[in-house]
Amino acid sequence: MTPCQKRLAEAISKQIAISLANLKLRETLQYQSFRDALTGLFNRRYLEASIVREVHRVSRENQPLGIIMIDVDNFKKFNDTFGHEAGDLVLQTIGTFLKDNIRQSDIACRFGGEELTIILANASLENTKERAEQIRQGVKNLHLKYGDQSLGTITISLGVAVFPNHGETPEDLFHAADIALYQAKSQGRDRVVSA
Repeated sequence: MTPCQKRLAEAISKQIAISLANLKLRETLQYQSFRDALTGLFNRRYLEASIVREVHRVSRENQPLGIIMIDVDNFKKFNDTFGHEAGDLVLQTIGTFLKDNIRQSDIACRFGGEELTIILANASLENTKERAEQIRQGVKNLHLKYGDQSLGTITISLGVAVFPNHGETPEDLFHAADIALYQAKSQGRDRVVSA
């Protein structure tokens, strides 16, 4: 290889390395733009775009769409007792649990703080309530430790709503699920309530 060819090869390899680094950066930024950093679930921005798309899709197909809103019970008290890092562990563990226990066609998101939302494609009210109850039981059966300390039983409250039964717009569905969630909390927490 001549010195000129060697310089050309080095220049090309540097350009390829820069291009690959740019692709990796673009991929990372795209991931961060629609994923919650703590839980790995989709974020609220992704949820808001997805629910609009999903409502249009199920409306065209004349199919139902389930929404589950989840709130970690007594999360502030939990954070005050065990600390924010333990609270982060709870949210991370629940996020992993949800990702491992929903269908690929479902969308699990961190709505904000300790609130999570799941969109269940083509799920009737009965199916959505059943899935919500399975999730409630599954989270309750998680055994978490922070360091050497058991974090005790983690419970969640869940509100369920279904398109078109409880609304025909994303706003109506979120509102109906949110009201059901607050009813679950006011009725003693650790339960599923349907709109």
